[in-house]
Parts: sequence; structure tokens; C-alpha cells
Amino acid sequence: MSTSPPGCLHVVATPIGNLDDLSPRALRCLAEADLICAEDTRHSQQLLAAKGLKRPLMALHDHNEESQIATVLERLQAGQQIALISDAGTPLISDPGFRLVRAARAAGLKVSPLPGPSALIAALSVAGLPADRFAFEGFLPAKSSARRERLQGLLAESRTLVFYESSHRILECVQDAAAVFGAQRPAVIARELTKLFETVLDGDLGRLINALQADPNQQRGEFVLIIEGAPEDADAALREGQRIFAALREHLPASKAARIAAELSGAPRKVLYSAVTDESA
Repeated sequence: MSTSPPGCLHVVATPIGNLDDLSPRALRCLAEADLICAEDTRHSQQLLAAKGLKRPLMALHDHNEESQIATVLERLQAGQQIALISDAGTPLISDPGFRLVRAARAAGLKVSPLPGPSALIAALSVAGLPADRFAFEGFLPAKSSARRERLQGLLAESRTLVFYESSHRILECVQDAAAVFGAQRPAVIARELTKLFETVLDGDLGRLINALQADPNQQRGEFVLIIEGAPEDADAALREGQRIFAALREHLPASKAARIAAELSGAPRKVLYSAVTDESA
């Protein structure tokens, strides 16, 4: 009795807004798939309906991915063609699918990418900030204290920093970034890319805060926040700031010493001053 050759798991990028961005190859793959694994079947059903497709759907999200892997692998081993999609953009980029892809590869099954839309790459392409080297950090923690701690760890990162953020936290996120990196750090907010209300705001973190506060509509939608990396000599500036701060503290209040040391060295004032609060904690 012959057995069917193993199938293939196709990782398919779908539009982040404009449905015309679905590639002909991706459309053909979805039309021919024996099964489509979707982050939200209701959302994906709308995409399929818009393209005139009717295919079997299976929900695969953060809460059930582990339990669905065995079923998907069994169907792949039986020779089925399975497409993996997320709600928007390229799967696995801050979306489910990592565990399934890893399991499929570990089982010796074929995993094939169908590249296409990605909010991360789309935002970088129009930001006007260095994109030859960048660090994608996904979503920052929801709580301000944890968010600032994460940002603090990126203070000396010289690569361009890219984050995803929701409408509920975009203002607070930019405010925390300004508190850690300084309001003068160049940054860009790319909002609702490829959609009707697409907006790209640039300048620095301070200017972005003002823009968000001045127009509440700019706090609606889906966001990519891009922040220019620290200068290559950021570590040297911090060391110099700490040296100046230590000398000035002998004669001035800590807050004033931190401000002057920051102005002279280029190191972030809040970082210099935080050393005092850490010592007193």
C-alpha cells in the first residue's frame, strides 16, 4: 500500500490593511490549501470572502497552538498542503506560529515562506531613519515601570529600535521612551499603514508626544514606533557624564549636578540622576 508524500506548511503573509497587497502567489496558495491555520478564523474568513475563497479553517493562536501541533503535523505527514496565516502581515512576527514551524521542521517536514506585507518593514521603509541595522523589540510591557526597565536596557543600543504598540498605550509608551532616551531622540510613528488613515509622524520623541496630545485621532489604530539608535560613542558619553556628575555632587544638589553633567557630556540626565535614587533605595 503506497503512502502519500509529505505535504508542506506554507507560511503566508497577508495584507496589513489594503487587500490589494495580497500577492498572486499567496492568493493561489490559499485557494489550493487543504487547511488554513489562522490566528482568528472570523477575521481570516473576511479576507477569504473578499477574495471569493472558501477553505477549511483551523484556529491557531497563543492559547491553543501547543495543543494543535500534533493534528497539523499528522495532516502534513498525510500529504496535505497547509497555509499558516496571522490576522495581518507576516506570521511569527509578534504573532503565533513559532512552535508549529519549529515542530514541523523538527519532524523533517517542508516549511515554505510566501513573503509579503510586514508592518515592521513597511514602517522602516518610510521612516527616514537608518535601516541598515535595526533591532525589532515587538510589544513593550503593558505596565510603565516594566516598560521603562526594558527601555533602560536599550539605552546604549546603536541600532535603530522598532516597536509595535496599541492605541491604548501609544501615548504612554512614547512618554516613557522620552523619559529614558531623552525628548530630543529622533523617532517616527507609523500609524495605520496601507489603510485609509495612514499617517507617518516624525521629528523627535518630544514632538511626537505633542502631536499625539494635540490630536486624539492620532492615538487610534495600530502603530509602529521607530526610535533612532544611540550614537556609537554612547557608552563613552555615559562614562564621562558619570565622572562629571560624581565631581559636581561634591558641591551641588544631585538634580542640578545631573543636569549640568548631562549638558556637558550628552549622557541622559535621568540616567545620571537615577544613580542617586538607586543608592538611597
